[in-house]
Amino acid sequence: MKIIAVIGAGTMGNGIAHTFAQSGFTVKLIDVSEKSLDKGMATIAANLDRMVSKGTITEEDKAKTITNIITYTDIKDGVVGVDLVVEAATENVDLKLNIFKQLNEACSHNTILATNTSSISITQIGAVVAHPERVIGMHFMNPVPIMKLVEIIRGYNTSDEVTKIIMDLSEKLGKTPVEVNDYPGFVANRILMPMINEAIETLYNKVAGVYEIDTVMKLGMGHPMGPLQLADFIGLDVCLAILNVMYDGFKNPKYAPCPLLVNMVRAGKLGVKSGEGFYDYSESKKAEKVAFKL
Repeated sequence: MKIIAVIGAGTMGNGIAHTFAQSGFTVKLIDVSEKSLDKGMATIAANLDRMVSKGTITEEDKAKTITNIITYTDIKDGVVGVDLVVEAATENVDLKLNIFKQLNEACSHNTILATNTSSISITQIGAVVAHPERVIGMHFMNPVPIMKLVEIIRGYNTSDEVTKIIMDLSEKLGKTPVEVNDYPGFVANRILMPMINEAIETLYNKVAGVYEIDTVMKLGMGHPMGPLQLADFIGLDVCLAILNVMYDGFKNPKYAPCPLLVNMVRAGKLGVKSGEGFYDYSESKKAEKVAFKL
């Protein structure tokens, strides 16, 4: 496996492209927006510069990584001759199904089709392509170049052979792959999102403020960041989308998103990406100034 296509140049997509390219793979980064591609490449360059300044990699390593990435705005052009496609588009089921229908037409039947979805059914995605045994979940964690975990999700039809190939490939990237089965939220978000949602409920019920809730979880539970800060980092819109997928999938009220989360997303308070969520990021991307008041 030598040539990888990554669909989506956003936060996850450019991180995945960076990781494969740094490991010596040829990467075809695909996005319908030239502006998004430029922004994604700028992010990769900035992240590589940070690694150079820390002594993690050399200037030569950075140059090789950048050279390994080719950008495309058309899926058909971008997937020619690739061994693996990793889809990292927005967490929207209709969008992902449409992309996989295009991949079904444009790719060889031998091409492995992976999705970075954090909650949407791999089996549902695989149902829109021929040979669904080649469809698999490859859920990277953010920031991709740093985080070691990759959830490898088997759909109902995913083959043993494809699963082993992707598990081995993840290890070649310096990651730790963990195989899980295809149920809403998989493992990571099935456990994480209810915790974040409960933190928001705790705030909504005026039990404590933003800073207090996060401090309890950091100092009391040893979490590197509090659940409200983490929600801001993930994106409140992404948290809401994942909770909705889980609620629809399980029909269990414990996964129903808190009304406060729904309202914040409606108001455009999405966290770091919008400049404000539970914290104010207008002056710094660090969660230092609380924006939400009881």
